[in-house]
Amino acid sequence: MVGTLAVIIGLSTLVFTLILSLLGPINIITLGILVVAFNVIQWLISPYIIDAIYRTREIPESENPRLHEIVENLSRKSGMAKPRLMLAQIPIPNAFAYGSPIARNRVAVTSGLLKTLDYGEVEAVLGHELGHLKHRDVQVMMFVSLLPALFYYIGYSLMLSSMFSSRQREGGGGTAILGLGFMAFSWILNMFILYLSRLREYYADRHSALIVENGAQKLSVGLAKIVSTTKNMGRIRKETQNLNAFKALFIADPDRVETDSVAISAMNESGDQKLVQEILSQKLTTLDRIIEIFSTHPNIIKRLRALQELS
Repeated sequence: MVGTLAVIIGLSTLVFTLILSLLGPINIITLGILVVAFNVIQWLISPYIIDAIYRTREIPESENPRLHEIVENLSRKSGMAKPRLMLAQIPIPNAFAYGSPIARNRVAVTSGLLKTLDYGEVEAVLGHELGHLKHRDVQVMMFVSLLPALFYYIGYSLMLSSMFSSRQREGGGGTAILGLGFMAFSWILNMFILYLSRLREYYADRHSALIVENGAQKLSVGLAKIVSTTKNMGRIRKETQNLNAFKALFIADPDRVETDSVAISAMNESGDQKLVQEILSQKLTTLDRIIEIFSTHPNIIKRLRALQELS
């Protein structure tokens, strides 16, 4: 899912909560307020963090006027202001949308994407990313991700309280069980958030199909190329593994390429015109469905079948 910053929010909030816990006893309500405030601040400055991690820079219109024209036309069709167009110096083909009230909306393409796809396919990918901005997916996923974070760290705080409180003998066991309950509930909530993330990927795909001419077919081929090319960049993927912290922002999950690429193993033996048909002919296995449950992105076969219905 795009626009979600759950990983960095979760990890940094964990450190933040640990620091608060070490400072001494703290009221649960106070902890909740501090966690929410901390995460909102993170959201506001997150575009600058993303720019630093992915080495992005704004693309001047003089450098790539065609790409700017595509974004401007798609923004007009989407009924929204043109976002800032960014380039991420990453060899892996991908794209993502992000932003905040103080940094404005941004859409980024990687250098690998521009080398892998033709401009028609890039246009469809950008249509998908503008769909995320149009639907305010960054904000939606940010705030829903706060819920499991709050439950988890309240539970974690209760667990610490049961271990170190001087009243442990009087009720420490009950406090620990309550803490475990909060932490388990946060995990259940995360499953729903992952489902929401996958659902919003479908909505963004639909948006691209609606505003780009022959968008469903272009996006289908583009997605297949992204998965296949990323799969063949094994060494580079390992070197850039740290960049996956924000994989929920990407149009395709780089961690799923090993699974998704099975469906397009014959890609190199056929042209782009046959590519989608080859993927659609594959069958979903039980393992595929299980893996998808824990993923931010839909299975490539299901995703392309949904696009086929929009063609």
